[in-house]
Amino acid sequence: MLDPAHYSDVEQLKDGSRITIRALRPQDRDDLVAAVGRLSPRSLYRRFFGPKRSFTKAEISYFVDIDFARHVALVATIEERGRPVIIASGRYIVVAPGEAEVAFIVADAHQGRGIGALLLRNLMAVAREAGITTFVADVLPDNLGMLKVFEKSGMRIRRKQQQGSLHLTMQLA
Repeated sequence: MLDPAHYSDVEQLKDGSRITIRALRPQDRDDLVAAVGRLSPRSLYRRFFGPKRSFTKAEISYFVDIDFARHVALVATIEERGRPVIIASGRYIVVAPGEAEVAFIVADAHQGRGIGALLLRNLMAVAREAGITTFVADVLPDNLGMLKVFEKSGMRIRRKQQQGSLHLTMQLA
């Protein structure tokens, strides 16, 4: 049985470089905050659906202090100057039995390299083991990269337009 709190996998990107996708750890707090701090206003807007300049202590705790049962988070890291650096994060939060909301963020410098797709594939594996059969997500219509990641995932997707965003319901394949 897969243990999401100790999950780790090495993946190869389209360009041949390697990343590690692993469970978010409590000691990642500062690195995750630093990674989010390097995001452009546009990337933050696409993830949080509004301007976001900083996070409260409560918000940071919500993103970092997770239980790996109802809230699972994975990070993607690369080696920079001999140490791992967080460049992306993907998570799901159980919202109903068998159903979880999924969300991602990828550092601007690493977007378009296939990292979101790899995070999704790894999250899907963890979710299946946990009995999750459905992912839901709200995505801004202009976030074509994220929409493409979902479309290429192999999941059956239902779209519903709602107040400025697309609500996606996806059956895990």
